[in-house]
Amino acid sequence: MIIILLLLILILAVYALSTSDLLQGIIALSAVSLLSALLFYLLNAPDVAITEAAVGAGVSTVVFVGVIRYTDRKDHSK
Repeated sequence: MIIILLLLILILAVYALSTSDLLQGIIALSAVSLLSALLFYLLNAPDVAITEAAVGAGVSTVVFVGVIRYTDRKDHSK
């Protein structure tokens, strides 16, 4: 189970770095944070898991999406 979680974290992290859409990257980073919280819980660190879920997936995602709202999106495919 832990190996599967680590592989999913790695795949989502690479996707977050390689995607050109900022919103998709933020969603992937939020998923990485949630999977990390699950991994911490499975490794018997529930306090770290709760903190990771609250800060990593919750607060960071809200801040990143809020920042994206105030940026201009330019399409470079033209």
